Amino acid sequence: MPRILTYNVHRCLGTDGRLSPARIADVIAAYEPDVVALQELDVGRVRTGSVDQAHAIAQALGMHVHFHASMRVLEEEYGNAILTPRPSKLIKAEALPGLAGKPRLEPRGALWASINLAGTNVQIINTHLGLRRHERLAQVNALLGPHWLGHQSCREPAILLGDFNATPRSRTYQRLTAQLWDAQALAKLPKPRATFPSRLPLLRIDHVFVSRGIAVQRVEAVRTPLARIASDHLPLLVEFQILRGKVHQASMAQAHG
Repeated sequence: MPRILTYNVHRCLGTDGRLSPARIADVIAAYEPDVVALQELDVGRVRTGSVDQAHAIAQALGMHVHFHASMRVLEEEYGNAILTPRPSKLIKAEALPGLAGKPRLEPRGALWASINLAGTNVQIINTHLGLRRHERLAQVNALLGPHWLGHQSCREPAILLGDFNATPRSRTYQRLTAQLWDAQALAKLPKPRATFPSRLPLLRIDHVFVSRGIAVQRVEAVRTPLARIASDHLPLLVEFQILRGKVHQASMAQAHG
């Protein structure tokens, strides 16, 4: 059964002040995911020792990497990545809209890869949204629109995941759940799993949203001792099944029942 994990790695800077891509890779490796969506990676930045963190983590895990720089200054890059050992193809990696008249906001982006899982091509979109409400809504509208999830190549099943900087009470979250399912809601957990801050998680801002055709089996916020210090966010892991045909229809009826 495929597993997908989303993780804001905070440039591999732990809550103990240590910089360590190897430690991030160790947290992930313990769960053997098929797909990993990472946010806040530094590539060639002086502040983190000029390391290509995306490749360092992928190499430690024995995975291929697709990286998108949301921000680029000369040789230094900062952004998000999708890692997988499965056959995959990068479809798109682009900036998301910011706010008019606020050019100083941190640029945001998303990347979309088609990944073959259990014989089915699953469309995976990883993103990290902005800190302001109107900015996030503009970004979500773009992701749900014709260039991303609404694109003719983005056939179901699809998974949109990452750090949305939005709690379930926000308009951003509600806009997303009008079209997709929150994996945590489908898992029918007795209590939803928060992911931020890692030492004492109170907020649910890292999410995995799924389309029809995906049955969520298990959701876990990884709370190992190492995960609590490796980054300021905890990783969120989702184990799922890809449904086909009649099974798919029956499960959808149940989800809406």
